[in-house]
Amino acid sequence: MSLLRVEGLRTCLLSAAGIVRAVDDVSFDVEAGETFALLGESGCGKSMTALSLMRLLPDAGSIVGGQVLLDGRDLLALSEAEMRDVRGREMAMIFQEPATSLNPVLSVGRQIVEVLERHTPMQGTAARRRALELVDAVGIPDPARRLDEFPFQLSGGMKQRLALAIALLGDPPVLVLDEVTASLDACGRQEFVSLLERLAHSSRSLLFASHRVEEVGSLAKRVVLMEKGRVTDECPPDALVSRLGAANVLHLHLPVADRPRAIDLLRGSGFSPRLNGVGILVPVPPAQKAGPLRILTEAKISIEDFELLNASNTPRHDSEDRS
Repeated sequence: MSLLRVEGLRTCLLSAAGIVRAVDDVSFDVEAGETFALLGESGCGKSMTALSLMRLLPDAGSIVGGQVLLDGRDLLALSEAEMRDVRGREMAMIFQEPATSLNPVLSVGRQIVEVLERHTPMQGTAARRRALELVDAVGIPDPARRLDEFPFQLSGGMKQRLALAIALLGDPPVLVLDEVTASLDACGRQEFVSLLERLAHSSRSLLFASHRVEEVGSLAKRVVLMEKGRVTDECPPDALVSRLGAANVLHLHLPVADRPRAIDLLRGSGFSPRLNGVGILVPVPPAQKAGPLRILTEAKISIEDFELLNASNTPRHDSEDRS
């Protein structure tokens, strides 16, 4: 039996343009101890799916159908008071922007101790000792000093590590990670992914929502592809590149400094990439559908975002390089 099972989940957002189906009949399951990924471009619905699982939707959002079964219990049928007991103890979440989950006016130590005192029998000195152990475990240097500092005194990478430490305080069997490396620089991303790789070898289940192909490939055991609020495919990581390559055109968002090298690599492999002002467009013939993403990930070029396009929908910009 799956530890987490999502069946027919539907979430809607009320916008100025009307009702948007942000999550449209999404189903998947996560086994105990498994690292499972939701992969898709920005706006595909993966973050709204993660927020729906935790019942932490914005005011304009509402869950209109489906089930979220955690160890056989439907979380959507719980009262808000009951759900508060689930969050942190049975399922915890780390957000894209760590500052949103940290209180700016409380010290690091105070925030950790408060969670420990709510979700565990620990109090006072014992709770602070445990807080020190956790801060050290997630790789924050000089943990004793950091406990007395405030979030604004920490770097982005330290804040995200702190958010991870807080999420682990209640020892939840399921951890939801929503674009957790998106706000970090390249060095911070690499360090945080290494930390998650160690965590993935524990008995805890990880649900990892991301648009970064290379991170999903290194962390996940199974991957669900999402587009326009729906699940479009499911595959193991080693089949990921070939599944993504089925579109006519890949629109790749890469760091500006990496674009010339990416174009040279792709051209050297027989593709015809071109700049379009915000990224690189790569026509993908059916016989070569597995190529571009694999080439760039093997070259350690970070893919910040991607879109899978039909040729008729390919964006063009005045700044496009047509050479």
